[in-house]
Amino acid sequence: MSCCSHEAHQHDDPERGREYSLYTKIDFQTLDCLNETIEGSGASVFKPWDLRKDKSKFVESDLDEELLFNFSFTGSVKLKGIIVIGGGGESDPSHLKVFKNAVPVSFDDAGRHAEQEFDLQHDKDGVVEYQTKVARFNNCESLSLYFDKNFGADETKICYIGLRGDFSEAQKRGVVICTYESSAQLKDHKTPGASDYSAHGVS
Repeated sequence: MSCCSHEAHQHDDPERGREYSLYTKIDFQTLDCLNETIEGSGASVFKPWDLRKDKSKFVESDLDEELLFNFSFTGSVKLKGIIVIGGGGESDPSHLKVFKNAVPVSFDDAGRHAEQEFDLQHDKDGVVEYQTKVARFNNCESLSLYFDKNFGADETKICYIGLRGDFSEAQKRGVVICTYESSAQLKDHKTPGASDYSAHGVS
């Protein structure tokens, strides 16, 4: 039996750019997006924070509303948060399943139990963060992100996927840990009518 929690942090501040730099640790040679309309377009949604609202680069599903990303990191990651910006309206993704260290995941595989699931919101500015159950995402060397539903359109459109967490890279003389996170700022951006925390996680 699953249980939903509501813990998505909503804010926007200059530190977000540093927090959401984990995309630079993706091994893009391993990135594959299943059911994308234009080959290679899936990689374009992993981009710098200050380009998150750029709608000129996006990925759109082809035959139906499903999109499935598989990729590896260049080291080990502790995943803490995810932000998703859709194309707007009914084409925005409405549900996400996250798999750890299971690459490659196929559409047939994606029906099984995931490490975590999220009910997504419309979020044109990237202010809603879906916080992971961190203990489940330690020592994460690869991720599979399965967007299986949207808000009613025939195709799903995604313009930005942001990842926040800690990155560890094995070195000859030990381990170097890069932390892509900072303390929350007091001047948080709040969407009118929305609570400060409204993320949707499924255990």
